[in-house]
Amino acid sequence: MKPLLVAGLLTLTISNSYASNSDNLEWRSWNTVGAAQLSMLFFDIYESELLTPNGQYTIGNDITPHPLALSITYQRDISQQQLLDATVEQWEKLGFPSNEMNEWSQQLAMIFPDIEEGHNITYVTNGSRGDFFHSGSSSSAQLIGSIQDESFNDAFLSIWLSPDTDYPKLRQGLLGNNQ
Repeated sequence: MKPLLVAGLLTLTISNSYASNSDNLEWRSWNTVGAAQLSMLFFDIYESELLTPNGQYTIGNDITPHPLALSITYQRDISQQQLLDATVEQWEKLGFPSNEMNEWSQQLAMIFPDIEEGHNITYVTNGSRGDFFHSGSSSSAQLIGSIQDESFNDAFLSIWLSPDTDYPKLRQGLLGNNQ
């Protein structure tokens, strides 16, 4: 089984830029670290973007950790169940324990909506907790749920940011290492 926390990868602390205020939409003005497109065969699934207040994300033990936002804009309709299934599938590949995956997926079932093409979900975290925001193609971001558990927070982000992710090219793009 792989470790739950990738050494230093997701070790972040609260900063003044994002203090876990669910009404705080300041992340919308943060700078892009990197962006990436997820496609399967000939189908575009989503565009993703990693944002931080200063546009930098350092892998490893950050001397000055920062908050981040992972923003995903969907390019096709995806049901809530498809989102949940894909999330659990990635956690299984990363080696997370079944009991935790079951608990986390039940929590996400109360948060994730059905997605229509053009909708966006952004996860904003201070490193120990995070908030999910949803916006439709013509609506502004609305808070739809929160994660209070640090291990859940880390597991959710590991789908995209872990070196063991199933999508290493996507990870490289998010980290600003497009080649």
